[in-house]
Amino acid sequence: MIYRTLGSTGARVSAIGVGGWHLGLPRVSEEDSIRIVRSAIDRGINFMDNCWDYNEGASELRMGRALRDGYRDRVFLMTKIDGRTRREAARQLEQSLQRLQVETIDLVQHHEVLRFEDPHRIFDQDGAHQALLEARQAGKIRYLGFTGHKDPQIHLHMLGVAAEHGFRFDAVQMPLNVMDAHFRSFEQLVLPELVRQEIGVLGMKSMANGILLKSGTASAVECLRYALHLPTSVVITGIDSMEVLDQACHAADTFRPFEPAELESLLSRTAEAARTGYYEPFKTTSLFDGTAANPQWLGEEPERMRQLFTR
Repeated sequence: MIYRTLGSTGARVSAIGVGGWHLGLPRVSEEDSIRIVRSAIDRGINFMDNCWDYNEGASELRMGRALRDGYRDRVFLMTKIDGRTRREAARQLEQSLQRLQVETIDLVQHHEVLRFEDPHRIFDQDGAHQALLEARQAGKIRYLGFTGHKDPQIHLHMLGVAAEHGFRFDAVQMPLNVMDAHFRSFEQLVLPELVRQEIGVLGMKSMANGILLKSGTASAVECLRYALHLPTSVVITGIDSMEVLDQACHAADTFRPFEPAELESLLSRTAEAARTGYYEPFKTTSLFDGTAANPQWLGEEPERMRQLFTR
């Protein structure tokens, strides 16, 4: 397994991470999900991804059970919360701690920063960021980050709003794949800024749940290799079977950076399919936007803003 440093935290993390969403899918039994997590750890993968809303909590519950019997001490554990208010973020975080059966989560991220108003709600005086800072002070969290999959400009806006509040995130999660390189590109716009600020880079949607593969322009191993080729700390990938785990480990075991001619060939092959964003529907539709379908997860708008609106 390849290990890299997570930004400026000093934490050593596996270059491949286990995506939590797949672990709670109905087609994956609890027994199989626990086997996947423990086998991944035994094979050197130490980065575990999850989220408060994945499969109505089943993903966190299963991971919590998998991390018993000494496995928790061998991983860097991450989860995400959707709440935008101080109260809702604190509630969701407590649920995540209970489900995961831990006292401390290594990294907690503001999930689905998809709208330009999200950073302002999160950094409001009664916003979610206050809840996470308090949790960090209490020893419930080690590091803080945010995620999003919609538009690189929104990521840059989130970084800017954080800076205005004197804060720098420890990690940022975003789509990094062979098609993102051509369309509304996080790689071109956000990645250089994260590297400059020494913020940990968490790549996701290297295959977009298999959607990229339907273009017929790149194989699964090429997709993983491309994401690993970038200055990512971790490439988080969905693993719903032992066969897929074998594939992910093989990609890490055999990884070597692309030669310039190889890279040019791969990007040339994917350019036309990537041009309109058709194979990246998380950018161009709301199909991947859990908080759009469940706005109650975000919590109420700030009271002082609502009062201003009704005056």
